[in-house]
Amino acid sequence: MAEITLLSGAQAHVGFEFVFQGAAPVCRTCPYRHACLTLDPGRRYAVTKVRPVEHPCALQETNANVVEVQPVARTLVVEPLSAVVGGTVEVGRYACQRLDCTSWAVCAGPSLPTKQRYRVEAVHPAPVECRIGRTLKRVDAV
Repeated sequence: MAEITLLSGAQAHVGFEFVFQGAAPVCRTCPYRHACLTLDPGRRYAVTKVRPVEHPCALQETNANVVEVQPVARTLVVEPLSAVVGGTVEVGRYACQRLDCTSWAVCAGPSLPTKQRYRVEAVHPAPVECRIGRTLKRVDAV
């Protein structure tokens, strides 16, 4: 089943990727919020189809197109026991201040939500560097 949402005309084209940030205050009274706000905040999506339907959007102050989207895999680091293709992992920002670590962005960076569940799509065989000594595996997850 396709997930749908509303995007502006400039964003509503196949292949456009975005991170859903959640509802804005103006969305609370919108009659289309049940179609638009079905996505998971903090998750990256890609437009797969643009439907020939438009609705007025108070947030964007213009008409918005109905689009079908699907989650896009993102790289994460997890404990080795959780790195199983098809498995589900709950990942959040790790409390780490080592900004000089090559894994910091996918381990503790600001683009990660505080906690979210993902399905592991692929496991990378190479070991992951951790400057505070954690043993980790890199995975692609949706």
